[in-house]
Amino acid sequence: MMGTPSFSTTPSLNLLKRYQNPLHDHIFLSSHSSLFTNKNKKRGVMVCIPVRAKLSSTTKDSVLEHFHQRRALKIISGLLNFDKDNVASVVTAADKGGATHVDIACDPELVKMAVNLTSLPICVSAVEPESFLAAVDAGATMVEIGNYDSFYEMGICFTPEQILGLTKQTKMILPSIALSVTVPHTLSLPDQVKLAELLEKEGVDIIQTEGGKCANPSKSGVLGLIEKASPTLAAAYSISRAVGIPVMCSSGLSSVTAPMALTAGAAGVGIGSAVNKLNDVIAMIAEVRGIADSIGLPKSIHAATGSTR
Repeated sequence: MMGTPSFSTTPSLNLLKRYQNPLHDHIFLSSHSSLFTNKNKKRGVMVCIPVRAKLSSTTKDSVLEHFHQRRALKIISGLLNFDKDNVASVVTAADKGGATHVDIACDPELVKMAVNLTSLPICVSAVEPESFLAAVDAGATMVEIGNYDSFYEMGICFTPEQILGLTKQTKMILPSIALSVTVPHTLSLPDQVKLAELLEKEGVDIIQTEGGKCANPSKSGVLGLIEKASPTLAAAYSISRAVGIPVMCSSGLSSVTAPMALTAGAAGVGIGSAVNKLNDVIAMIAEVRGIADSIGLPKSIHAATGSTR
């Protein structure tokens, strides 16, 4: 692809100024950041020095192993879910139910708790790259720019330029960690593909799709589950044929549609509300186990032994 493609946008995609963080004044490192040398502070030069959170290539390879085997299952607690009890239940369910990864909010205390509950790779989700540092120091082995659903509820959407800016900053401060980036469903399908291609060029390891929030099933039962998953399945199909890196199909999936995601070309599936909205950890474990079975994952060693480590 030659040059930088133009993206079609809608008014809702311009709610944020370019590269502006929806939670703070800006996403780029401020002059008081610990990543700046005193010399650069005095000059006012925004130069990022990646001195922390350097993971070995072996660690990164192990985190991405199930994606390359096309059998990854990531259980998501939610980007803005800081309820320790709920997150602990989700992590436990992922561990005992046979998932391969767990994805939690980018909070070092939550990461430390998760490390004590599971030996699964822990992914943290955020839209502020600076916040990844403390989480990685606490034990996270993968970072995710995405899980935007909670922001859509606030009327906030993300443009391709914003996402590329977030990606470049994350790669600058955490060059060695496994990086997943979600492509927003608010973009047209061709624009989702264009953005995925650009993200691949930036060195992203995983592209994640979404779409459950925009689906309005007209049927109940199995037909409704398929309708709900159709936007993210379509994105996984299109993007997986345009990029060489693994694609994770996420948002609106269930044990019915998770196998369809793999058939469509995804290397793994991400499951959020189907698990994290349940009120009982036993029910959560059963749901994870059902999804793991549906995509052919072996029964969890942890589930068989009753161990959480």
